[in-house]
Amino acid sequence: MANISQTAGDIHSNNGSGADIAGHEFLAFTLGNEEYGIDILKVQEIRGYEAVTRIANAPEFLKGVINLRGIIVPVVDMRIKFNLGTPTYDQFTVVIILNIEGRIVGMVVDSVSDVTTLLPEQVRPAPEMGTTFSTDFLIGLGTLDDRMLILVDIDKLMSSPEMGLVDQVA
Repeated sequence: MANISQTAGDIHSNNGSGADIAGHEFLAFTLGNEEYGIDILKVQEIRGYEAVTRIANAPEFLKGVINLRGIIVPVVDMRIKFNLGTPTYDQFTVVIILNIEGRIVGMVVDSVSDVTTLLPEQVRPAPEMGTTFSTDFLIGLGTLDDRMLILVDIDKLMSSPEMGLVDQVA
């Protein structure tokens, strides 16, 4: 896939309504049986899964690092991060290389399916789950015929203190 060197404009809203992000393109990927979507403008490239160099004392979800054309890139396994069971690595497993606020981060997912444009009427706010499940990193739910995409605010997730990958924005 070609590099995408655009920057995201005012795609995300602060009030959590999905309407402001509607009409934008999302890269759809799978983790287990669920389909997720992230802002395509955050994607730099998509690569096949390759062995990573483990880092001592790193959290379990941080698989390690890879050398991407001279840049050392931390790689996060999203199945471990979202607690979706034991990951398996096969010919469909890919690493999505993200550019989050100038920092390059890799994200391991089970597979990538397509790029989808969502219209305002196709985006619903994320449901409140109470204290058992945090929806802080969810933009909303995108509906496409019989498919439902869980839209992830990848900026917010990757720059969260628990991830420790991207400096907090003041």
